[in-house]
This record gives sequence, C-alpha cells and structure tokens, in this order.
Amino acid sequence: MQTDVEQVLQPIEAARGLPNAYYTDGDVHEAEKRSVFFANWAGLGFAKDIANVGDAKPYEFLGLPLFAVRDHDGEVRVYQNTCRHRGMILIAEEIHIKGAIRCPYHSWCYALDGELKATPHVGGPGQNSHPGFDRSKLGLHEVRSHVWRDVIFINVSGDAPAFEDYAADIKQRWQEFEQPQFHAGADSSFSLEVRSNWKLAVENYCESYHLPWVHPGLNSYSRLEDHYNIVEDGRFSGQGTLVYSPMLDDSGESFGTFGGLSEKWDKAAEYLAFYPNVLFGVHRDHSFAILLEPHGVERTVERIELYYAREDDTGPQRAELRRRNSELWREVFEEDVFVVEGMQRGRHGMLYDGGAFSPVMDGPTHEFHRWIAGQFTGG
Repeated sequence: MQTDVEQVLQPIEAARGLPNAYYTDGDVHEAEKRSVFFANWAGLGFAKDIANVGDAKPYEFLGLPLFAVRDHDGEVRVYQNTCRHRGMILIAEEIHIKGAIRCPYHSWCYALDGELKATPHVGGPGQNSHPGFDRSKLGLHEVRSHVWRDVIFINVSGDAPAFEDYAADIKQRWQEFEQPQFHAGADSSFSLEVRSNWKLAVENYCESYHLPWVHPGLNSYSRLEDHYNIVEDGRFSGQGTLVYSPMLDDSGESFGTFGGLSEKWDKAAEYLAFYPNVLFGVHRDHSFAILLEPHGVERTVERIELYYAREDDTGPQRAELRRRNSELWREVFEEDVFVVEGMQRGRHGMLYDGGAFSPVMDGPTHEFHRWIAGQFTGG
C-alpha cells in the first residue's frame, strides 16, 4: 500500500488520487481502521446524547464495542463495552445508570469511573471476595476521549497527541466560535445512509467545485465564485463562502448570533472536514456537525446535528424557523448522495487510476488524500 500511495503525495499538478482499493477492498479497510481511525482522534458520537450524570449509550466503532457515560463530575468517559470477567457486553441500549454499571451475566458491578466495585460470589456462594482475586486490577478499559463542539472524539490506540495539540490549528482558525452552542432536540437532528465509502463523503464536502451542477439552488445565491478554498498543512481542509445570509421568518426576524464575532462573519461561513470523519460548519447564527460512521467498505451513515447561537432560539417560538433551516440543510446534503454513490460505483472501474486534480479547485480534496496517504506511509 505504501507504493500505491506515493503518487498521492506529489504536488497537486502531478498527483493522482487514492487508488480504487482504498474504497473497495476489505483488507485495505481493515488496515485503515487501525492506521486512520484508531491511531488518530476520530468522532464517536455526540455529548448531547448523554446529557445527565449516569446517562450511557453503547456504540460499535468499526467493530469495537464501546459505551460512553457521563460520570459524577459531569465528564463524558468512554469505555470498552466488555465485562472484565467473561467478556459479556455490559450495556446493550441507551440507559440511565442509577447505581452501578452491572454486568447482566454474573452481576459484576462497576462505578461510573470504571472501578470494579462488586463481585458477587466470586469466592464461592455468599463470598464476594477471595484472597487470590485482586479487584483493583480489573476496572473497565477506558478509551481516551475528549469533547469538542459537542462531538465525542476518541483515540483508541492511546498514541495520538493530546487533543488540544491535535486540534490546535482548527481551533485557532475558529477561536471566535469557542463559546456555548445549543441543540434544540429532534427538529435539529437527522441522518442519511449512503452506499459509499466514508472518504468520498469527506472529499465531496470539502470542495465547492461541484456547486453549479449538484446544488443549483444553493449556487443561485452562494455562487461558485463567492467561495474560497481552505487548505492547511494539518488535519483539516474545506471551503468558505463570502455571501452567507441568515434565514428570516415571515416577520423578518432571524436567529440570534454568537457574541463577539469579527466583521468577517457578518457574511462569511466556513465548512471544514476535520480528519478523519467529522465535518463541521459555522455561521454567525448557527453551526452543525456531521459524524461519518463507516459501516464496512461501501456503506456510511451520516449523522447531522444542528446547533444555535442563542438558547432562546431552541424554544417553541423558533420551531418553524428551525424546521426550515433543517430542511434546507437536509436538501443540500441529500443532493450530494447521488454523487458519492456514483463515485463509489465508479471506483470499481479497473482502469480508473485515482484521477487527476484541478490545481485551482481541488486543493482541499488533494490535501485530504495526502493526509490519508500519510497515515499509511508514516509521513
């Protein structure tokens, strides 16, 4: 695979895209699971889904059983969803834990901090301890986690830089948006299932080149020429627009805006792919996050969550405006489905060589390809 991706690391004028196997081959997908997803900080879920102390939610992350729980300090923690006794799944569905995390098999119990607290009959009937059994060494396996912009990020390998270092460049770019944002519930959430490899969703999202043909409605007021590329030598790339206009209701009212923004954000909005699998968008009045969940080589679930700058915009008085905003974004993202699915089918064309890049328009996609290639080559 290292030889296959050397062409990707060339300057954009001479580079090819990732070879077909990176979208269609199960062995490459297995290698990618470890080199891309487990080795870096990848998106797992959303902190809003475990809002209260004791709330817990299970996940299957590329075959790895995990669960997230909010502990007594109000922090989100992620554990392997496996009892230390006989490997039983501990949490099978979203629950609220009132006492301890109890294994349904032999009733071993864990605290929210992962410590093993109870082992009924481990020393025989009525004997809950044993001299040869050290409970202190059998706490749950915790996975490194960090919450940013409500996304729960995890680093399975434990070897990635600290999240603050990993995300330093994107956080610096969007430092003005380091302030509270508010989710409104069901009307601000939706999901799409796409028959394609997850990488094609990233590639499509981070460039504006396709706007005139795939998004003619959006392009009518936010034209291709109003967009700019964002290409950093780091862990993200994307695009921005210079003509963002907030949505208005029938009375001319709009959502409230984030406080203290510079004049740039009066009209600008930006859309960044934060590698590997989280897509972010920021506007003066709302933001969104898209979590890409790979389910095998050729199937991806996109979870979209919308957030607002002002908490009072999450109430019933803004319900209709939120509905229209959600429908607008759903329409835009649904327009992309035939593209990513078409590219996936095209990757089965044996004569396709990774394709060429426009030196002017494809910089964000090329940067993503370079980052993926770097995960396999160690560069």
